[in-house]
Amino acid sequence: MPTFTKAAIKATFISLLNKKPLNKITVKEIVEECGINRNSFYYHFDDIPSLLEEILVEEADRFVATETDNNTSVYESLISVIDYAFSNKSVIQHIYNSANRTTFDVYLNRICTHAIKSYFDKLEITKNIAEDDLDAMIMYYKCQLVGFIIDWLGGGMKYDLRIKMKRICELFEGSMESALDRCAKINA
Repeated sequence: MPTFTKAAIKATFISLLNKKPLNKITVKEIVEECGINRNSFYYHFDDIPSLLEEILVEEADRFVATETDNNTSVYESLISVIDYAFSNKSVIQHIYNSANRTTFDVYLNRICTHAIKSYFDKLEITKNIAEDDLDAMIMYYKCQLVGFIIDWLGGGMKYDLRIKMKRICELFEGSMESALDRCAKINA
C-alpha cells in the first residue's frame, strides 16, 4: 500500500502541475485528489519541494539508466530528453518558472553532463587525453547544451528544439572531435 500511495501522490502532483503553476499547488489539493489524508503525504514527503526533487531525481536516473550504446552523437543522446520535455511541456514550464528552478537546474546539468560524457566515452581519442582536460571539455560542451535548453525554456518552448539542435549539430559537426584531437596531440 505505501508504494501505491507514494506513486499516486506523484501522479496526482504531475497531473496538477500540468494544469497550474507549482506555487498554486497545495498539499491539501494533492491529498484530496488522491483520496488520502495529510499524514499519508507527510509519511512519504516533507513538503512539495521534496516531492518535486524526488520526481526530478527519478527522471534524471531514468534518463541515465536508459541511455543506449547505439547513440552516435550528442544529439541522439539528448533527443529523449527533448522529447520528454515536449510531451510534458506544461510541467517543465511550471517547474522552470517556479522558485524551485535551482533544483531543476541541478538535474538539467546532470543530464547534459551525462549526454556529453557518454558520447565522449565512445570516442577512441578520449583515451589519450588527460583527465583534467577531458573534464574541461565535458564541462564546456555541457554548458553549451544547458545554455541552448535554458534559452529555449526561457523563450516559452515556442520553437522545436529538436530541429534547432539537429541543425546546430550539423553546423558544428566534427568540431568536438577536432578539439579532442588537438587536446590529445598536446597531451602526447
